[in-house]
Amino acid sequence: MDRGTGAIRRRAAAVLAALTASGLLAIAVPGQAQAASADSCEGRKIRTFTFSTGSVRLYKDGGWLCAMTFPKNTGGGKRIMMVSIQARGFGAVVDKDEYTHHAGPVKTYAGTRKVWIKGQVGRGKYESSSWKRY
Repeated sequence: MDRGTGAIRRRAAAVLAALTASGLLAIAVPGQAQAASADSCEGRKIRTFTFSTGSVRLYKDGGWLCAMTFPKNTGGGKRIMMVSIQARGFGAVVDKDEYTHHAGPVKTYAGTRKVWIKGQVGRGKYESSSWKRY
């Protein structure tokens, strides 16, 4: 009886180790994908709005719109940057803080609604002149 119990325990330990390893891989891989997408917009770039100190890039993925603001000159330290996107009839989604590389991404579901876009790097700003559909 003792020999059978030992074999069962070894087999159970091996199965448990395999399940633990596969579970850790399943948790780690999606986390890396989320971290990569948190620094960029999904979809295709549809417009770039330039202004004196930078640009706002607009991306589209189905009915979703995503925007990011980039400085014209990448050198230097942190500076105030802002990006905002608002679908008509809804509140604006805004990211404003001191950054070195970019502000955003900010994402909203616009569907067929018109949107208003804003961006800022330092004292330079961009703002839509009217509600536009993309």
